Amino acid sequence: MTAPLSPIRLPANQPPQFYRGGAAIAALRSAGASAGRTEHGGEFGPEDWVASTTTLFGHSTEGLTRLPDGRWLRDAVKADPVGWLGRDHVDTFGTSTALLVKLLDAGQRLPVHFHPDDEFARRHFDSHFGKTEAWIVLGTQGEEPTVYAGFREALDARTIRDWVTEQDAPTMLNALNAITVEPGDTVHIPAGLPHAIGEGVFVVELQQPTDFSLTLEWRDFLGDETKGHLGLGFDTALQALDTSVWDEERLTDVIRHTATDEAATVDLLAPAAQPFFRADRLRPAGPLALDPSFSVLVVSGGEGRLRAEHGSVHTVSTGDTWVVPHAAGECEIDGDVTVIRCRPPAPRR
Repeated sequence: MTAPLSPIRLPANQPPQFYRGGAAIAALRSAGASAGRTEHGGEFGPEDWVASTTTLFGHSTEGLTRLPDGRWLRDAVKADPVGWLGRDHVDTFGTSTALLVKLLDAGQRLPVHFHPDDEFARRHFDSHFGKTEAWIVLGTQGEEPTVYAGFREALDARTIRDWVTEQDAPTMLNALNAITVEPGDTVHIPAGLPHAIGEGVFVVELQQPTDFSLTLEWRDFLGDETKGHLGLGFDTALQALDTSVWDEERLTDVIRHTATDEAATVDLLAPAAQPFFRADRLRPAGPLALDPSFSVLVVSGGEGRLRAEHGSVHTVSTGDTWVVPHAAGECEIDGDVTVIRCRPPAPRR
């Protein structure tokens, strides 16, 4: 008889990136009982792709998560999609997990960039998914940790094209809203919205399962204009950019402040994120039941126990990352622990 699918603790998965960072990821992963388990010869990157069935743009396997038994998670899901994802999910999204989760630690400011929506991605990348994303701030360093999102004034495409041609980085950055953040803040980034993450900001990032980044500020980061527009040319790429004004009132629709919410389960993301992914912070005051779902768990503090419906029990502690198959059933978590639970969007029923 085949053993039932159970939650699986995952090692770090840090594909190479073009920017510095990763110290906060290393510190988190080495803080608990899992110390030393996920080191890569002392090298740490700024992104850890958790339970990833997504590859780096233009690569065949780079970025994929390998399970402890040696299989790619992508292959395991394709071999048993209903077990991993549930029947309703498969009927809605096929064999895609419909989710990519990352730990992202910005050791330097990221460039000004944006992502395509589903329609643009279908037309130009032959993909069912664009790249809407959201950030859950886990930690910050520096006096004024900042993220940037949305243009402060409405702009025309010609002005932006001139900035890109001249690689006028200061003007591009200054055109964005600068938002000071602290742990517990969350920011939903709709497709098309220009954005950047500032130095010293450490987040759990949820996104649609693609690696489509269109980078306005490419010169000092990518070194190649083609990597900025992903081979489309900027005249085409800029068609996916949201050039509208994002004032303070509009930003309140995508930003939440959750640090003071002491509930056992806290919905972390703005309502506009629900069609793309879901995220909850779990702080169980006693045994806390979790409905069956494919999910990714990031343990941000403490230690507890995760029980699957069929009876397996797993210790979870600071720095752990877990993937939970739908077939693990109604799970239960308890202990003095804080967990970020990330899930795909709710499937159609």
